[in-house]
Amino acid sequence: MRAMVIHQHGEPNAFYQDEVPLPSPGPGEIRVRVKASSVNPLDCKIRSGALPLGPSLPAVLHVDFSGIVGAVGDEVKGFDEGDRVFGFAGGVLGYPGALAEYVCVPATAVALIPQGMDFAQAAVLPVAGATAWEALIERAHLTPGMRILIHAGMGGVGHMAIQIARTQGVEVHATVSNPAKAELCQQLGAHVCINYRQMDVSSYVRHYTGGQGYDVVLDTVGGPNFHRSLLATRAGGRIISIALRGHHDLTPMHGKGLGLEAVFCMRAFMEDTGFELLGQRLSSLAKIIDQGSFQPWLHEQRFAFTEVGAAHACLEAGQAVGKIALLNDL
Repeated sequence: MRAMVIHQHGEPNAFYQDEVPLPSPGPGEIRVRVKASSVNPLDCKIRSGALPLGPSLPAVLHVDFSGIVGAVGDEVKGFDEGDRVFGFAGGVLGYPGALAEYVCVPATAVALIPQGMDFAQAAVLPVAGATAWEALIERAHLTPGMRILIHAGMGGVGHMAIQIARTQGVEVHATVSNPAKAELCQQLGAHVCINYRQMDVSSYVRHYTGGQGYDVVLDTVGGPNFHRSLLATRAGGRIISIALRGHHDLTPMHGKGLGLEAVFCMRAFMEDTGFELLGQRLSSLAKIIDQGSFQPWLHEQRFAFTEVGAAHACLEAGQAVGKIALLNDL
């Protein structure tokens, strides 16, 4: 079968179309005809070699996929040939990724695509959606009336987190880099949109919280932004980070008695267990999509699989608004 393959780590142009063996589903697996994928920062880091979690070279990358079930392995329940599904392919460690004609995946890391949703929309959900769900529903302990700050509100995780947070009855504030993104965040349900280029953290904490800080801060950015998250959280509050790699001074946490949670949805692939949690999160997302409470925002430009290098370059240049979808042209 055809696939987009990297033979060495490097720049976005490292991808080449190549022939790879057609996989057969083992026990507990399904084989899917891949229709679409999406690009995540994780995929870019694996491609460049910055994050040593990729499959052995030559490698097929990308975690997110949507497609049609073509074959069902032994011990699989709940899926049949012809089902429209979305989920986690791999593209890490020993699991080949989604940039191919077909992929075999653990059936427990997959869910049925909601009615009325196309393959591109479904393909952008797995990593970003499951990350946002775990961060807010499983880790943040949100209760009605809380005030939450979501950094990078129009990022892949951020724009999904806004909508998930709204289902919990909390007051949602989000940071953005320009007025156009602020308008989009408001369309998605943010009560307050903060242009961080016009207001520093002390100013918006004082202006929007009376100086108290936020009950929960979701940091989807990391790096220097983590320090801003420490400053923005109220005493006794909680920070949820999806980008905690690096070295940080945690001294402010002690004085404010803050809680800190780190979220990385790919642990199941690293530990080779826990795939059912991934599928459960996707099924939960599908339910709120069916209820009309959630919809992914797709970047205006869609790419083909054979244009995956351009998609990576777009994301790394900070040009994406929402999630980038790729359609399979192999």
